[in-house]
Amino acid sequence: MARLNLQGVCALLLVGSFGFAQDADPVGQALALQKTTQKAIAAAEPSIACILVSRSDSYRHFGQPPPGPEGTGKLGGFEPQLVRPPQGLSEEDKKDLIRKLDLADPQHVPEAFGSGVVIDPAGLVLTNYHVVRDATKVFVRLPGNKTSYADIHAADPRSDLAVLRLLNPGVLPLPAVSLGDASKLERGQFVLSLANPFAAGFRDGQPSASFGIVSNLRRRILSGPTREEERVKPLYHYGLLLQTDVRLNVGCSGGALLNLRGELIGITTAFAAIQGGETPGGFALPLDQGMNRVLAALKRGEEVDYGFLGVGFKEKNDPNPGVTIQFVTPGSPAEMEARLRVHDSILAVDGIPVEESDDLFLHLGTHLAGSKVKLKVRRSGSRDATTVTVTLAKFYVPGKKIASSTGQRPFFRGVRVDYSSLVAQQAPGMGRIPTGVLVTEVQPGSIAEQAKLRPGEIVTHVNEQPVTSPAGFYQVVGRITGPAEFSLYHFGPQDPAPKVVLK
Repeated sequence: MARLNLQGVCALLLVGSFGFAQDADPVGQALALQKTTQKAIAAAEPSIACILVSRSDSYRHFGQPPPGPEGTGKLGGFEPQLVRPPQGLSEEDKKDLIRKLDLADPQHVPEAFGSGVVIDPAGLVLTNYHVVRDATKVFVRLPGNKTSYADIHAADPRSDLAVLRLLNPGVLPLPAVSLGDASKLERGQFVLSLANPFAAGFRDGQPSASFGIVSNLRRRILSGPTREEERVKPLYHYGLLLQTDVRLNVGCSGGALLNLRGELIGITTAFAAIQGGETPGGFALPLDQGMNRVLAALKRGEEVDYGFLGVGFKEKNDPNPGVTIQFVTPGSPAEMEARLRVHDSILAVDGIPVEESDDLFLHLGTHLAGSKVKLKVRRSGSRDATTVTVTLAKFYVPGKKIASSTGQRPFFRGVRVDYSSLVAQQAPGMGRIPTGVLVTEVQPGSIAEQAKLRPGEIVTHVNEQPVTSPAGFYQVVGRITGPAEFSLYHFGPQDPAPKVVLK
């Protein structure tokens, strides 16, 4: 079992006891806390994973190419039988290559590693996106000698979260950690971490425990393991993170931050260790109401559809509450439904005050596309506030996203659609967001491809019925048994809109 040194905590309790209740038994209080932490550790420990990662392209020598088509997350296991041996390798070199690529070998130290948390008995393990980014093989080791190769069930760069699916049915069912509520955390609250620093559990899967407090809330990191081409900031740039004095070293990314009940309240991330920061503590992604919406989508194996309002802000330099709108994207929910205008101010989202633009981006970002939010707005020139309800469109997130399920946007006769708001964000100079749905995928050899439908086109009507969202599109096509006539958005000035018929 993971062990915890509580000498420092006992000393803290001794000092505190003499300050507040000199007749109390400080040693008894310390032992009670020790028993509580040990109980929490014991409850959560079977759910903590050590994740071993390879990014090698040498698996092709074993007839196992890198992951399949973009976004599938299919990594598979490892069958150590060379089918295309590299030229010039001796037999000993070949054996050494097998040892290095076989992540199941407990004697071989992996090239990359992290931690994870079981969140579903069916074999779903939550970790950080950056732990498994660009992986060609992923292996998971749990306490009790439970091991399995894993596929990436779903992964999302903006939240830095990924969910793995274990491939070995022999380890199922697994004990899943109980979920807590990070929105109730306060500074000074005791917390525990269970993770695998420096891959200490890569042989036996046994995690290490650490004890500390919540140092602060809504912390931001201005740099991290993101790629230069990813223009959109991750959520942790908007003041999302919990800060804790729990020690988090390399390998703790993806570990569990627990309350004293043993409930999962955050996913630890070793940003400071990754960047070489000299700090005794670390950070965690909180599992609050907003992040749980993101997590729910990943558990379903779906892409996370972040909410998009369609407004921009000037830098705040006045003490007034809220943020003042600098521009409104034409055709966006902000213009079409909320009727927002330049110089209006947004004061709150669903009753949560907005003090700066980061607050708004975070609150809207953790609402998903298609959801309704209430905005408290003060119109330009008015002293009074009003409340408007708006349905969010979809925010464009660059970078590689992995989804094993098409979710609520399946293929219809070979075509799959998404929110048209993505068009204006990918091509900012195009102007107004077209009313309709965006064709994002066309399956090769499908009816849609034969009809010459192409990704990037906008469908405005189906059988003369207007479609303004993916939900509306799938509702219409779900009733169609015969031909489906798509009217397409025409970007030219006068020509009639083209039509495509899927029979």
